[in-house]
Amino acid sequence: MENNQYGLGIVGFGGMGEHHSRTLEGNERIKVVSVCDIKPERVQHGQELGYTGYERYEDMLNDPQVSLILIATPNDVHKELAIQALEAGKHVICEKPVTMNAQELQDILDVEKRTGGVFMVHQNRRWDNDFRVIKKIYDEKLIGEVYNIESRVHGSRGIPGDWRHEKIHGGGMMLDWGVHLIDRIMVMVNEKLTKLYCEFSYVWQGECDDGFKLMLTFESGRTAFIEVGTLHYASLPLWYVNGTEGTAVIPDWSNKGEMTRLVDFEEKDAMPIVAGAGFTKTMAPRGEGNVEKLPLPVVESDVKEFYANFIDCVEGKAEPFIKNSEVMHVMKIMEAAFQSAETGQAIHFE
Repeated sequence: MENNQYGLGIVGFGGMGEHHSRTLEGNERIKVVSVCDIKPERVQHGQELGYTGYERYEDMLNDPQVSLILIATPNDVHKELAIQALEAGKHVICEKPVTMNAQELQDILDVEKRTGGVFMVHQNRRWDNDFRVIKKIYDEKLIGEVYNIESRVHGSRGIPGDWRHEKIHGGGMMLDWGVHLIDRIMVMVNEKLTKLYCEFSYVWQGECDDGFKLMLTFESGRTAFIEVGTLHYASLPLWYVNGTEGTAVIPDWSNKGEMTRLVDFEEKDAMPIVAGAGFTKTMAPRGEGNVEKLPLPVVESDVKEFYANFIDCVEGKAEPFIKNSEVMHVMKIMEAAFQSAETGQAIHFE
């Protein structure tokens, strides 16, 4: 390729596959050269965009211009496609969830080790600005020591009417959104998980979960609550984070939130207030000047760092931002979540 660019073939040229192609436009290290899809109309669309089009994956793997493969197909074929690519001498980017279960991921990693290829999962939500802001608040203790994190994604349109509502293809909200939200919590907290409890919802009465509530408890006692729902006509905040010295709230993807931070602990006894049909001292608000409202910290974020890091790993210049051991951990947490929901019991980790 020109200017030391690597040729990339995208298998699965649907919405996410095309999104990758547009994100990579003008990239100095990666050039999309071909697309592959089982739907002729998607192949034709790729050709109209200037890419070589294939309906047979084997033909793409035999293309000498293709040294990288990006997998953006339904989840149930990720394992097969990744192993074929690695055995063909290609380096692989795979969309999340990486596979249907942890054992399938291990099968891929065994082939990666044997072939010497690079296999990396596209956990792009680590670059979401709202997450980067919350992680900065957490890391720098801007609201004190964080003891509880609530992370939510709410919608009202149900599961998309494609393969994502079919269990055989790995549909459902745990594999679609849970994989992102769990991954971010685990990266941020970076602490041993000791217990989880999960409940799934099937409001739409389909075969796949259309939402879930997941509680995680860590070794320090810190907790995280993750919720995804597809029948919420009024959404709760994306992030609601409590620390010993304040609270941070991010309502939505516009990132227009704030921190409420303690100024003075106020030793004197609180004055009771009337609350509903009674009164309370426990829930009385703090006095004027006792807390302050602050803007969220500013954090720069660019998901294109993912692709740059992938190439650096291919060239042996860097360690992966997204480690396969982290991906494996998330897969096992999701499996435990399904087990918890099936048994109605909390799952404990040694």
